[in-house]
Amino acid sequence: MKVSMTNGTLNYLAKLNQNHPDVHLLFMQDQDKTVAYYEGDQTSIFEEGRDYEVVDSVGNMQAKGFVVMNNIPVSDEGRPVFEDRFKQRAGNVENMEGFQAIRILRPLRGNTYVVLTQWRNPQDFEDWKNSKSFEQAHKNSGPKHQKKPSFIDGDAYITKYHMVQMEE
Repeated sequence: MKVSMTNGTLNYLAKLNQNHPDVHLLFMQDQDKTVAYYEGDQTSIFEEGRDYEVVDSVGNMQAKGFVVMNNIPVSDEGRPVFEDRFKQRAGNVENMEGFQAIRILRPLRGNTYVVLTQWRNPQDFEDWKNSKSFEQAHKNSGPKHQKKPSFIDGDAYITKYHMVQMEE
């Protein structure tokens, strides 16, 4: 499965959606930043999109919810280690109240992986962040860990979005 994302204004992305009625797009927004999200097996319709291969996934992306993307630069030689960590993860996040979906996304260009989680609402995400399960999942490389794992190739950053439903 592939994932493609692009940024634009809500109006521009709405027109893109109208011009491609055969492609199911999801939209997410944070203030004035809007992202169009596509997942499936078709070729991306985005001229300036970011394309990914799905390394691991659980759940279905929903038209409603709250999305958190952890953007993590990974060295070329560290990719297998990074991906294996996620494939071997305990899966605690899936059991949290309000969890909807997770995607581990390998970039087709560049080195920044995206760990995308979707939640029913921001409070469910905060509850996950403050849980024992989160602490356990991030004990070797989480935000409180002093030393970055060797496969990390820069500073990670988080982006957060609310899903937006386009009117038909």
